[in-house]
Amino acid sequence: MAAVRSSERPGPFRRAGRSVGRALHLPFTGTAKGIRKATHAHGAGESGLGRLIELHAVNGAGDVMITVALASTVFFSVPTDEARGRVALYLAVTMAPFTLLAPVIGPLLDRLPHGRRAAMAGAMLTRALLALTMSGAVATGGLELYPAALGVLVASKAYGVVRSAVVPRLLPPKFSLVRANSRVTLAGLLATGAAAPIGAGLHQIGPQWPLYGAFVIFVAGTFLAFTMPPKVDSAKGERKMQLVARGSKKRPSLRTVGPSVFNGLQANAAHRALSGFLIFFLAFLLRQHPLAGQSAAVSLAIVGVCAGTGNAIGTAVGAWLKARAPELIIATVLGLALTAAIFAAVFFGGLTIAVLATTAGFTQALSKLSLDACIQRDVPEEIRTSAFARAETLLQMSWVVGGAIGIALPLNGVLGMSVAAALVATGALFSVRGLLGAARHGAPHPRVG
Repeated sequence: MAAVRSSERPGPFRRAGRSVGRALHLPFTGTAKGIRKATHAHGAGESGLGRLIELHAVNGAGDVMITVALASTVFFSVPTDEARGRVALYLAVTMAPFTLLAPVIGPLLDRLPHGRRAAMAGAMLTRALLALTMSGAVATGGLELYPAALGVLVASKAYGVVRSAVVPRLLPPKFSLVRANSRVTLAGLLATGAAAPIGAGLHQIGPQWPLYGAFVIFVAGTFLAFTMPPKVDSAKGERKMQLVARGSKKRPSLRTVGPSVFNGLQANAAHRALSGFLIFFLAFLLRQHPLAGQSAAVSLAIVGVCAGTGNAIGTAVGAWLKARAPELIIATVLGLALTAAIFAAVFFGGLTIAVLATTAGFTQALSKLSLDACIQRDVPEEIRTSAFARAETLLQMSWVVGGAIGIALPLNGVLGMSVAAALVATGALFSVRGLLGAARHGAPHPRVG
């Protein structure tokens, strides 16, 4: 018996092998456990919000892989003048049809109150298949690339609309909507930051390899979408409501919801126009006139890091902020963006460009989180996906308008920053008074969820 027991004991080589296996396995299991602990903290695991946070991280990682592939093909592979034409063509072929298709997304998804998990999974699977389709055209930059890019954009917005609409159903106790939106968005930003260098590394192997990476990520997201809790698809508690203006019968629209949503949307349109303008104007400006002592690539990287850092900080502040007046947040950050744009126009230089990029990222993130909270709070659930779809359509159109101005404008820094300030000032002119009035006089709203 003793001999049998002795033979069953693992030998020194087997014990050493198991130790090595545990040592190699620990970084991955430890990281996974750390991520799960962070995403499921403060009741997010019990409510199901943690699953949505993880799904949105996968979404961000996949999207950045496609962005790396497209940017390398459309922008960086050709001279500046040709790049301006290619980018303009991309906006025309991809964004113009999107403005026609996007308003249809919401009403279609409103008809699927019991299929929200399937809708998110379908958006993931669609982008996985389109990534494979694009991998054959990305090396040549052929026109067939643009319809596929349009499909990716539509699927991405469809996912975003459903994701925003289901957050109130997954709200943990004592969580505000702004904080929940911030947690979800921050996960996407962190995943984007982690996946971007991986995508760049894959691009060194070949231009199609980031798209292969996107395919794998989105396939994983397809399965992860079905792990969301069943209450995402449940219609329990939903009521049929007719959205009407006071004393009149009007068709449901963002105007009839109330001043918070409508004015918040106007302010966010200004932020999005500023974002589109800065992306394209600075991209071409810094290719021609890099920051002092830096190459064009490094100059673009510095501005990109500043914008990403500002976006992450804005999202983190939204997760920390406990304010119950999103209208006040939107008005405040709009004024901050306007101040930074004026400062950049008056004292144009590398430092002021970096400050404006950081500020624009911060204010856009916090303003969008607050707008989402207003829609989730004020719009009946029955038509909430339509409201998000229409809002996303307007914001995307604003981004395209800002980008088109940035492409067409002469590459003069002071002129560009003055135009940036004018875009933000226009939004402030139309929205700030209404936002402050809603924050000051509006009746308190119940917590949604």
